[in-house]
Amino acid sequence: MDGKRRCAFCNMKNPLYVEYHDREWCVPNFDDGYLYEMLILESFQAGLSWECVLNKRASFKEAFEGFDPLRVKDFDCERIDRLMSNKGIIRNRRKIAAAIKNTKVFLKIAEEFGSFYNYLLGFTEGRTFYEVGKTKSELSDALSGDLESRGMTFVGSVIIYSYLQAIGVIYSHERECFLFKEKSNK
Repeated sequence: MDGKRRCAFCNMKNPLYVEYHDREWCVPNFDDGYLYEMLILESFQAGLSWECVLNKRASFKEAFEGFDPLRVKDFDCERIDRLMSNKGIIRNRRKIAAAIKNTKVFLKIAEEFGSFYNYLLGFTEGRTFYEVGKTKSELSDALSGDLESRGMTFVGSVIIYSYLQAIGVIYSHERECFLFKEKSNK
């Protein structure tokens, strides 16, 4: 490897994980396509490791029509059955059904607010939050609660906290990591 110190969770033996850690995790990306992709992937993480999901990301992308919410919203029972036989993804019927349901809610939110990012701005006010060592916060509690009230599932506060880290709203690189930035939340 390159000798750089990274966050303790990053499996240095997995090039996909190192690449994700270095170039994507905690990097602001507010494109609605990316926000959707990460929301779907994070919901599959429930009870599993992010590395497990990350290793299957390419298969998820193929199985979920390139993460095109306009296509995923129309997945039916037959499609769910096909996904359940896809060894490249996490085959959990409840999570697959939730992904389809969450897609419909995602699209309604994006329509209501003009984009999903505009919706998120109502919670974040465009700020980046610098925190290390947490798994949830008041922000993730509030966003999770609102998403659940709109009908989403597999969006508990811990999952939403991970989501906010993934999209760059929460910056959580550890002090020992070469990407650590000392910032204030003011």
